[in-house]
Amino acid sequence: MIRIDGSVITFDLLRDKLGDEKEVEVCPRAKVTPLAKDYLRDKGVTLTTRDLKTNPRPVQASPVAPAAQPALTSPVPAHRTAADASGRDRFRGIFCPNIVIFDENNCINFPEMERYLDWLIKAGIHGLYPNGSTGEFVRLSFEERKDVVRCVTEVNQGRVPILAGASEANVSEVLRMAEFYVELGVDAISLVPPFYYPVTDASLSEYFAELGRSSPLDILLYNIPQFTQELTLDIMEDLLVHDRIIGTKDSSRDLPRLINTMHRLRAQRPDYVVLVGCEEILLPSVMMGASGGTIATSGIIPEVIVDIYEKSLSGDIERARALQYRIIDLINLMLLNVNFPEGFKTGVSVRGFSVGPPRAVLSAAEKDYLLRLENQICCILSDMGYPIDAPRACPVTNLPPIV
Repeated sequence: MIRIDGSVITFDLLRDKLGDEKEVEVCPRAKVTPLAKDYLRDKGVTLTTRDLKTNPRPVQASPVAPAAQPALTSPVPAHRTAADASGRDRFRGIFCPNIVIFDENNCINFPEMERYLDWLIKAGIHGLYPNGSTGEFVRLSFEERKDVVRCVTEVNQGRVPILAGASEANVSEVLRMAEFYVELGVDAISLVPPFYYPVTDASLSEYFAELGRSSPLDILLYNIPQFTQELTLDIMEDLLVHDRIIGTKDSSRDLPRLINTMHRLRAQRPDYVVLVGCEEILLPSVMMGASGGTIATSGIIPEVIVDIYEKSLSGDIERARALQYRIIDLINLMLLNVNFPEGFKTGVSVRGFSVGPPRAVLSAAEKDYLLRLENQICCILSDMGYPIDAPRACPVTNLPPIV
């Protein structure tokens, strides 16, 4: 027999620790993830629970039959404790959807990534959001997506909460990635609807229900209808019964939709997290009760984006409004008329980081445009008061610096 201590027993943990043992002992309160249960079943391993503090002998042994799913000897309660629910308070503020930096060989540049991530945290962002749209998760391999989150957690060292994208092609791959994230100490995962194949609303609801039942981590539903099917409010309301589904990241760019999300879902779940994914409506979203935002521009001007959020909460609306309008030109430059997220990566380079080559294939004209865009971004940041070596041709706005 081998004992494995931990609050979550994952496939990777069992694979590393079990060896040839045919009986494993865990704490009665431990969560055994779905892939871990499959592994126990396939290996014919007996699962035993014992509380070392109160039980000198095992209290129950469950042989795992090859043809049946293993039964949890200590099922997870249907409703979380107050301590568990309080963890949702961590999902407030500005979560930075960080870019991925590549080297000249188009591999992840980990030293520069580490420098960039540490800078973001020290600049005051409230959380990190790797493997989102800005992080180009669809252009990374499964192993690269794991490497990105490993890098983020190692640099972070628990300083801020981590919301990591875990969207994959099917439920089993989502769970496989989530279990890997558990080992790293990720706080929650963000999931988009399945992409490429359209599915019915009923299938979409069942897809997230299955993940809500099986995920070892809390889930934020990621609504981004520009790239995937829309998550309707009806579907989201149906999913409120799943305790693991704790909130929504909404990048629909639709303020009425966001407000209706808060109004309708928080009537049943007051602690429901709602993060806005559109910087142009950050101020009104926070004023109307949004928990915060996953704001791509926070990867370029984290100081200003955090200030908008904090001024919105403190009631300094005039300052927040001035900042909100002041960043509009910068957002438009980085978002419009350029392949996403290359405009934002250009902004990161202006802040002093070597972002490397793009993963997307760019034409010669697009590469030339990015060079001109860099000059324009330099001008705007210089006008804001950042110490940027901007071109002399920058227009004079006579606006006071904001940093």
